[in-house]
Amino acid sequence: MNPPGEPRRWTPTPLIGGAAAVHAGALAALAVAPAAWPWAAGGVIASHLALTAAGLWPRSSLLGHNWTALPEAARARIAITIDDGPDPDVTPRVLDLLDAHQARATFFCIGERAREHPRIVEAIVARGHTVENHSQRHRHHFSLMGPGALRREIDAAQATIGAIAGARPLFFRAPAGLRNPFLEPVLCGLGLHLASWTRRGFDTRTSDASLVARRLLKGFAAGDILLVHDGHAARDAHGAPVVLAALDMVLRAAANRGLETVTLRDAVLGY
Repeated sequence: MNPPGEPRRWTPTPLIGGAAAVHAGALAALAVAPAAWPWAAGGVIASHLALTAAGLWPRSSLLGHNWTALPEAARARIAITIDDGPDPDVTPRVLDLLDAHQARATFFCIGERAREHPRIVEAIVARGHTVENHSQRHRHHFSLMGPGALRREIDAAQATIGAIAGARPLFFRAPAGLRNPFLEPVLCGLGLHLASWTRRGFDTRTSDASLVARRLLKGFAAGDILLVHDGHAARDAHGAPVVLAALDMVLRAAANRGLETVTLRDAVLGY
């Protein structure tokens, strides 16, 4: 593996290579036998559907390497990953909760939000956590972007977050985890590693903290990468962000099992 942050060579996955072969075969078939166009078109459409399905599956490695669990060497630990911030109300309270549990977390921040709240990003780093790339604007159509637009969006967040946090991100998480075949070559060129999760609590949509915690703890084990949110956080009946109570339950469960928390940088890259 290349040193953290350095560009690396992109190698197509079998699915991407197969799709390219289907396209080449379709063109060759049309050149030889134009009447075979229905079969050629069908093959191309099927390959596109397969690529789209892979991009809609956040934990898939069909489009490129994807960290969905910690490596074997870090399996006595878990990683808490926190998306969509920083949020001026929620993030400081999450930081206090992490301090109370002596826990470390990985914050996947949105570049524009980091620029709006630089002091919070600085606090994340000062309190022993790491800040990674969750795109510059968190666009809903992110997975529909071409390679040029993807690179501009991700590189903008690299520059924004790097300038505030004092270190450029080493990991990337796509908005909602959705992506397309153009993403992995861009990440390779920027020296970024794609990371998703083992399980998520859906804490942006569920107002019951106990239910969020149960989702995160179902099958809970060493090596897990768990996903919660400080941005776009759902609120309970009393207006409190559900991430606070849910994360407290998860961290208590981890302590009871003797599991330490670790940032992705420390667990995956030893950085």
